[in-house]
Amino acid sequence: MSTQTIARQFRDQREGEWQRLEGILRIAERKSVRALSDEDLLALPILYRGALSSLSLARETSLDLELITYLEGLCARAYFFVYGVRTTAGSKLIAFFRTDWPDAVRSLWRETLVSALLMILGAAAAYLLIVNDPTWYDSLVPEELAQGRNFEASIADLRNQLYDAPESGSGLSFFATFLFTHNAQVSLMCFALGFAFGVPTAMLVVQNGSILGAMMALYAEKGLAFELGGWLSIHGTTELFAIILAGAAGFRIGWAVVFPGEESRLAAATRAGRSSAITMIGVVIMLSCAGLLEGYGRQLITGDWTRYAIGGTLLLLWLAYLYIPRRRADG
Repeated sequence: MSTQTIARQFRDQREGEWQRLEGILRIAERKSVRALSDEDLLALPILYRGALSSLSLARETSLDLELITYLEGLCARAYFFVYGVRTTAGSKLIAFFRTDWPDAVRSLWRETLVSALLMILGAAAAYLLIVNDPTWYDSLVPEELAQGRNFEASIADLRNQLYDAPESGSGLSFFATFLFTHNAQVSLMCFALGFAFGVPTAMLVVQNGSILGAMMALYAEKGLAFELGGWLSIHGTTELFAIILAGAAGFRIGWAVVFPGEESRLAAATRAGRSSAITMIGVVIMLSCAGLLEGYGRQLITGDWTRYAIGGTLLLLWLAYLYIPRRRADG
């Protein structure tokens, strides 16, 4: 008996089941599994196993490649509905905010503490350094961030920059975009450079802390420390927290590279990077919020205590949202 005859008989005996399976899959793909009848739902796994058996026989008997390719595609489509979990984009988005992002952040609690400590140490060191020698200020604070805020500025000028809003809405938008871009770049670099044993990440976190400490030293010397705290608070609690989390994500990768365990360093870093990437998506969201507060809220809200209240409330909300465990939807 020729191979073509065997292939024809093989197809004739089983083609009806394949066609029925394909019809069920077509309905499920165009609509949803819920659109299937009870009879089709019960038949789906049986037909899937039958198609797998046909595929195995077709491969063993070296039937024509076209038939094998067809059966491989049919089995792959059926597997998705038998064993896969179909979720909509909306469901994935809800799951991200409900559990994925908070779970990822909580898993980085050790790295987050290290990142926060390094930022605090950087701020304290810069503050003490500039209090004793103000000439260090220009070395620690980039001109594009200082925007005229230095020891040569008068108290009146520094105070005006804390309370006077730009003349046009476009100015606010431009400044918000600049701050978002700058902080997003720093955060992404903290994450991306974590593979270098976490050393560049630590340096970036310390650098951001030093900028904060340098600004505090400047305004404290001018008697405006309290006012600067409110000016920074309205957006800084969100922004600095986001950078700390980005640093924590980078440290997780660096830790995996240094201590890969039984895996190769590349595999360990890849695994750590995938889990930390969820945190980084959240970091971008936080920086977007901080950018809006930086460009609009901070300039339009000029009361010191109101600024502190907004900044403190936002920090408490972030901490509660990210660190208070919640029950999963399927639990």
